[in-house]
Amino acid sequence: MKYPKRSQYKYTKSRYRIGNWPEYEAGLRRQGDLTVWLSEDAINSWREPPSGKPGGQRTYADIAIEAALTIRMVFHLPLRQTEGFLRSLSQLLELGLPIPDHTTLSRRLKKLRVIPFRSTGKGQPFHLLIDSTGLRIHVGTLRKPPNRRAWRKLHLAVDADTGEILASDLTGRRTADCAWVPVLIQQIDDPVASVSADGAYDTAAVYEAAQMKGEGRAVRMLIPPGRDAQLAPRPSAALEEKNRNILSIRELGRREWHTRSGYSTRSLVENTMYRYKTIIGRRMRSRTMDGQRVEVQLASKILNTMTLLGIPDSYRVE
Repeated sequence: MKYPKRSQYKYTKSRYRIGNWPEYEAGLRRQGDLTVWLSEDAINSWREPPSGKPGGQRTYADIAIEAALTIRMVFHLPLRQTEGFLRSLSQLLELGLPIPDHTTLSRRLKKLRVIPFRSTGKGQPFHLLIDSTGLRIHVGTLRKPPNRRAWRKLHLAVDADTGEILASDLTGRRTADCAWVPVLIQQIDDPVASVSADGAYDTAAVYEAAQMKGEGRAVRMLIPPGRDAQLAPRPSAALEEKNRNILSIRELGRREWHTRSGYSTRSLVENTMYRYKTIIGRRMRSRTMDGQRVEVQLASKILNTMTLLGIPDSYRVE
Protein backbone atom coordinates (compact mmCIF):
# COMPACT_ATOMS: atom_id res chain seq x y z
CA MET A 1 0.00 0.00 0.00
CA LYS A 2 1.43 3.35 -1.01
CA TYR A 3 1.30 6.32 1.30
CA PRO A 4 -0.72 9.33 0.04
CA LYS A 5 1.16 12.21 -1.49
CA ARG A 6 1.83 15.32 0.54
CA SER A 7 -0.74 17.30 -1.46
CA GLN A 8 -3.45 14.69 -0.74
CA TYR A 9 -3.58 15.35 2.98
CA LYS A 10 -6.47 17.51 4.17
CA TYR A 11 -4.17 19.75 6.22
CA THR A 12 -0.63 19.70 4.90
CA LYS A 13 2.15 20.66 7.28
CA SER A 14 4.03 23.63 5.84
CA ARG A 15 7.77 23.63 5.34
CA TYR A 16 9.97 26.46 6.54
CA ARG A 17 13.54 27.60 6.05
CA ILE A 18 15.69 29.75 8.30
CA GLY A 19 16.73 33.02 6.65
CA ASN A 20 19.30 34.08 9.27
CA TRP A 21 21.12 30.79 9.73
CA PRO A 22 24.66 32.23 10.35
CA GLU A 23 23.43 34.52 13.14
CA TYR A 24 21.19 31.83 14.61
CA GLU A 25 24.01 29.26 14.52
CA ALA A 26 26.30 31.68 16.36
CA GLY A 27 23.59 32.15 18.99
CA LEU A 28 23.27 28.39 19.43
CA ARG A 29 27.01 28.12 20.07
CA ARG A 30 26.88 30.93 22.63
CA GLN A 31 24.19 29.10 24.59
CA GLY A 32 26.90 26.71 25.78
CA ASP A 33 29.38 29.50 26.58
CA LEU A 34 30.12 29.61 30.31
CA THR A 35 30.83 33.34 30.20
CA VAL A 36 27.15 33.90 29.34
CA TRP A 37 25.91 32.11 32.48
CA LEU A 38 28.82 32.90 34.84
CA SER A 39 29.54 36.56 34.13
CA GLU A 40 32.20 38.77 35.66
CA ASP A 41 29.53 40.61 37.66
CA ALA A 42 28.58 37.35 39.37
CA ILE A 43 32.21 36.51 40.13
CA ASN A 44 32.96 39.98 41.51
CA SER A 45 29.84 39.91 43.72
CA TRP A 46 30.22 36.28 44.78
CA ARG A 47 30.84 36.93 48.49
CA GLU A 48 28.15 38.37 50.73
CA PRO A 49 29.28 41.69 52.29
CA PRO A 50 29.09 41.95 56.10
CA SER A 51 25.58 42.77 57.28
CA GLY A 52 26.71 44.67 60.36
CA LYS A 53 24.41 42.58 62.57
CA PRO A 54 25.55 40.22 65.32
CA GLY A 55 25.74 36.51 64.64
CA GLY A 56 27.05 34.41 61.80
CA GLN A 57 27.48 36.10 58.44
CA ARG A 58 26.51 34.70 55.07
CA THR A 59 29.38 33.55 52.90
CA TYR A 60 27.62 33.59 49.52
CA ALA A 61 25.60 36.42 48.01
CA ASP A 62 22.26 35.73 46.34
CA ILE A 63 23.86 36.26 42.93
CA ALA A 64 26.30 33.41 43.67
CA ILE A 65 23.44 31.04 44.48
CA GLU A 66 21.55 32.21 41.39
CA ALA A 67 24.62 31.68 39.16
CA ALA A 68 25.20 28.18 40.55
CA LEU A 69 21.55 27.18 40.09
CA THR A 70 21.57 28.62 36.57
CA ILE A 71 24.56 26.43 35.68
CA ARG A 72 22.66 23.51 37.15
CA MET A 73 19.56 24.11 35.02
CA VAL A 74 21.35 24.94 31.75
CA PHE A 75 23.58 21.86 31.82
CA HIS A 76 21.07 19.56 33.59
CA LEU A 77 23.29 18.77 36.57
CA PRO A 78 22.21 17.42 39.97
CA LEU A 79 23.17 19.56 42.95
CA ARG A 80 26.23 17.50 43.90
CA GLN A 81 27.55 17.54 40.33
CA THR A 82 26.92 21.30 40.22
CA GLU A 83 29.06 21.71 43.33
CA GLY A 84 31.86 19.61 41.80
CA PHE A 85 31.64 21.43 38.47
CA LEU A 86 31.99 24.87 40.05
CA ARG A 87 34.76 23.71 42.38
CA SER A 88 36.84 22.36 39.51
CA LEU A 89 36.13 25.49 37.43
CA SER A 90 37.33 27.72 40.29
CA GLN A 91 40.51 25.68 40.62
CA LEU A 92 41.26 25.65 36.88
CA LEU A 93 40.77 29.41 36.56
CA GLU A 94 42.54 30.07 39.90
CA LEU A 95 39.66 32.25 41.07
CA GLY A 96 39.87 31.29 44.72
CA LEU A 97 36.09 31.49 45.15
CA PRO A 98 34.32 29.60 47.94
CA ILE A 99 31.87 27.15 46.38
CA PRO A 100 28.53 26.48 48.10
CA ASP A 101 27.83 22.84 48.82
CA HIS A 102 24.73 21.07 47.60
CA THR A 103 22.83 21.46 50.89
CA THR A 104 23.44 25.23 50.85
CA LEU A 105 22.16 25.45 47.27
CA SER A 106 19.03 23.49 48.16
CA ARG A 107 18.32 25.60 51.26
CA ARG A 108 19.05 28.99 49.70
CA LEU A 109 16.98 28.23 46.58
CA LYS A 110 13.75 28.60 48.55
CA LYS A 111 14.89 31.93 50.07
CA LEU A 112 15.95 33.74 46.90
CA ARG A 113 14.23 37.03 46.26
CA VAL A 114 12.20 37.70 43.11
CA ILE A 115 14.52 37.13 40.16
CA PRO A 116 14.09 39.76 37.42
CA PHE A 117 13.92 37.93 34.09
CA ARG A 118 12.41 40.63 31.87
CA SER A 119 14.31 43.35 30.06
CA THR A 120 13.48 46.96 30.85
CA GLY A 121 10.16 48.14 29.45
CA LYS A 122 10.26 49.65 25.98
CA GLY A 123 7.44 52.10 26.77
CA GLN A 124 5.25 50.75 23.96
CA PRO A 125 2.12 48.61 24.39
CA PHE A 126 2.78 44.87 24.31
CA HIS A 127 0.97 42.23 22.29
CA LEU A 128 0.55 39.41 24.81
CA LEU A 129 0.25 35.68 24.14
CA ILE A 130 -0.96 33.69 27.17
CA ASP A 131 -1.07 29.95 27.75
CA SER A 132 -0.37 27.29 30.37
CA THR A 133 1.12 23.81 30.48
CA GLY A 134 1.82 21.06 33.00
CA LEU A 135 5.14 20.16 34.65
CA ARG A 136 5.66 16.93 36.56
CA ILE A 137 6.78 17.03 40.20
CA HIS A 138 8.33 14.53 42.60
CA VAL A 139 5.72 12.77 44.72
CA GLY A 140 8.08 11.96 47.60
CA THR A 141 8.67 8.61 49.25
CA LEU A 142 5.23 7.16 48.69
CA ARG A 143 4.96 3.39 49.08
CA LYS A 144 2.23 3.31 46.44
CA PRO A 145 2.36 5.86 43.58
CA PRO A 146 -0.79 7.96 43.04
CA ASN A 147 -3.31 6.93 40.42
CA ARG A 148 -2.81 10.26 38.64
CA ARG A 149 0.69 11.69 38.33
CA ALA A 150 1.13 14.86 40.40
CA TRP A 151 1.97 17.99 38.43
CA ARG A 152 2.03 21.78 38.56
CA LYS A 153 0.54 24.24 36.10
CA LEU A 154 2.94 26.74 34.52
CA HIS A 155 1.40 30.02 33.30
CA LEU A 156 3.32 32.15 30.78
CA ALA A 157 2.73 35.51 29.09
CA VAL A 158 4.95 36.07 26.04
CA ASP A 159 5.68 39.15 23.93
CA ALA A 160 4.42 38.38 20.42
CA ASP A 161 7.03 40.63 18.77
CA THR A 162 10.22 39.40 20.49
CA GLY A 163 9.29 36.01 21.95
CA GLU A 164 10.44 37.17 25.40
CA ILE A 165 8.68 35.87 28.50
CA LEU A 166 7.11 38.88 30.23
CA ALA A 167 5.33 37.13 33.10
CA SER A 168 5.30 33.66 34.60
CA ASP A 169 3.84 31.91 37.61
CA LEU A 170 3.23 28.43 38.98
CA THR A 171 0.03 27.08 40.52
CA GLY A 172 -1.55 23.79 41.46
CA ARG A 173 -3.02 21.59 38.78
CA ARG A 174 -6.61 22.40 39.80
CA THR A 175 -6.26 26.13 39.14
CA ALA A 176 -8.27 27.28 36.14
CA ASP A 177 -6.26 28.88 33.34
CA CYS A 178 -8.43 31.99 33.24
CA ALA A 179 -8.17 32.58 37.00
CA TRP A 180 -4.48 33.51 36.86
CA VAL A 181 -4.57 36.04 34.01
CA PRO A 182 -4.94 39.10 36.33
CA VAL A 183 -1.86 37.95 38.28
CA LEU A 184 0.18 37.62 35.08
CA ILE A 185 -0.90 40.97 33.70
CA GLN A 186 -0.03 42.77 36.94
CA GLN A 187 3.60 41.64 36.54
CA ILE A 188 3.88 43.78 33.38
CA ASP A 189 4.66 47.46 33.84
CA ASP A 190 3.91 48.71 30.31
CA PRO A 191 0.41 48.91 28.82
CA VAL A 192 -1.09 46.07 26.81
CA ALA A 193 -2.23 46.46 23.19
CA SER A 194 -3.74 43.02 22.61
CA VAL A 195 -4.16 39.64 24.29
CA SER A 196 -4.32 36.31 22.46
CA ALA A 197 -5.29 33.10 24.23
CA ASP A 198 -7.23 29.92 23.55
CA GLY A 199 -10.87 29.24 24.38
CA ALA A 200 -10.13 28.32 28.02
CA TYR A 201 -9.62 32.04 28.71
CA ASP A 202 -13.02 33.11 27.36
CA THR A 203 -14.36 34.60 30.61
CA ALA A 204 -15.49 38.08 31.60
CA ALA A 205 -12.74 38.34 34.25
CA VAL A 206 -10.03 37.94 31.59
CA TYR A 207 -11.58 40.62 29.37
CA GLU A 208 -11.93 43.06 32.28
CA ALA A 209 -8.38 42.49 33.56
CA ALA A 210 -6.91 43.06 30.09
CA GLN A 211 -8.93 46.24 29.49
CA MET A 212 -7.74 47.70 32.80
CA LYS A 213 -4.14 47.21 31.63
CA GLY A 214 -4.82 49.17 28.45
CA GLU A 215 -4.39 52.44 30.39
CA GLY A 216 -7.16 54.25 28.55
CA ARG A 217 -6.73 52.47 25.23
CA ALA A 218 -8.97 49.71 23.92
CA VAL A 219 -7.23 46.32 24.21
CA ARG A 220 -7.83 43.96 21.29
CA MET A 221 -8.92 40.56 22.63
CA LEU A 222 -8.24 37.59 20.35
CA ILE A 223 -9.93 34.77 22.24
CA PRO A 224 -12.19 32.39 20.27
CA PRO A 225 -15.64 32.26 21.89
CA GLY A 226 -17.47 28.99 22.42
CA ARG A 227 -19.55 27.40 19.68
CA ASP A 228 -22.79 28.44 21.38
CA ALA A 229 -21.62 31.90 22.50
CA GLN A 230 -24.28 34.61 22.35
CA LEU A 231 -23.98 38.37 21.99
CA ALA A 232 -24.13 40.35 25.21
CA PRO A 233 -27.19 42.66 25.03
CA ARG A 234 -25.59 45.45 27.09
CA PRO A 235 -21.84 44.81 26.85
CA SER A 236 -19.25 46.71 28.80
CA ALA A 237 -16.22 48.16 27.06
CA ALA A 238 -14.40 44.90 27.65
CA LEU A 239 -17.16 42.57 26.47
CA GLU A 240 -17.58 44.57 23.28
CA GLU A 241 -14.46 42.74 22.08
CA LYS A 242 -16.20 39.41 22.63
CA ASN A 243 -19.22 40.56 20.65
CA ARG A 244 -16.86 41.68 17.89
CA ASN A 245 -15.25 38.25 17.75
CA ILE A 246 -18.61 36.47 17.67
CA LEU A 247 -19.85 38.59 14.76
CA SER A 248 -16.59 38.14 12.84
CA ILE A 249 -16.68 34.36 13.24
CA ARG A 250 -20.31 34.24 12.09
CA GLU A 251 -19.38 36.21 8.98
CA LEU A 252 -16.02 34.66 8.07
CA GLY A 253 -16.02 31.24 9.69
CA ARG A 254 -13.72 30.12 12.48
CA ARG A 255 -10.70 29.10 10.41
CA GLU A 256 -10.78 32.25 8.28
CA TRP A 257 -11.13 34.37 11.44
CA HIS A 258 -7.97 32.75 12.84
CA THR A 259 -6.02 33.98 9.82
CA ARG A 260 -7.50 37.42 9.28
CA SER A 261 -7.65 38.52 12.92
CA GLY A 262 -4.05 37.56 13.69
CA TYR A 263 -5.07 34.89 16.20
CA SER A 264 -2.76 32.41 14.43
CA THR A 265 0.28 34.15 15.99
CA ARG A 266 -0.79 32.55 19.28
CA SER A 267 1.20 29.53 18.15
CA LEU A 268 4.33 31.44 19.23
CA VAL A 269 3.47 30.86 22.87
CA GLU A 270 3.23 27.15 22.07
CA ASN A 271 6.79 27.41 20.74
CA THR A 272 7.85 28.92 24.07
CA MET A 273 6.25 26.02 25.93
CA TYR A 274 8.09 23.59 23.67
CA ARG A 275 11.40 25.40 24.26
CA TYR A 276 10.80 25.34 28.01
CA LYS A 277 10.24 21.57 28.09
CA THR A 278 13.05 20.85 25.65
CA ILE A 279 15.75 23.09 27.18
CA ILE A 280 14.77 23.16 30.86
CA GLY A 281 12.90 19.88 31.16
CA ARG A 282 9.42 18.46 31.68
CA ARG A 283 9.71 18.02 35.45
CA MET A 284 10.39 20.26 38.43
CA ARG A 285 13.59 19.64 40.38
CA SER A 286 12.51 21.20 43.69
CA ARG A 287 10.06 19.44 46.00
CA THR A 288 8.51 22.50 47.66
CA MET A 289 6.23 25.11 46.13
CA ASP A 290 8.55 27.98 47.12
CA GLY A 291 11.52 26.33 45.46
CA GLN A 292 9.49 25.50 42.37
CA ARG A 293 8.39 29.12 41.97
CA VAL A 294 12.01 30.30 42.07
CA GLU A 295 12.88 27.55 39.62
CA VAL A 296 10.30 28.90 37.14
CA GLN A 297 11.75 32.42 37.46
CA LEU A 298 15.26 31.08 36.79
CA ALA A 299 14.00 29.11 33.80
CA SER A 300 12.27 32.20 32.39
CA LYS A 301 15.49 34.20 32.75
CA ILE A 302 17.46 31.45 30.98
CA LEU A 303 15.02 31.27 28.07
CA ASN A 304 14.99 35.06 27.69
CA THR A 305 18.79 35.11 27.62
CA MET A 306 18.80 32.46 24.90
CA THR A 307 16.21 34.46 22.96
CA LEU A 308 18.43 37.55 23.06
CA LEU A 309 21.38 35.48 21.80
CA GLY A 310 19.47 34.76 18.60
CA ILE A 311 16.24 33.26 17.35
CA PRO A 312 15.51 31.80 13.90
CA ASP A 313 13.91 34.02 11.28
CA SER A 314 12.02 31.38 9.32
CA TYR A 315 9.90 31.76 6.22
CA ARG A 316 7.46 29.45 4.49
CA VAL A 317 8.69 27.75 1.33
CA GLU A 318 5.45 26.04 0.30
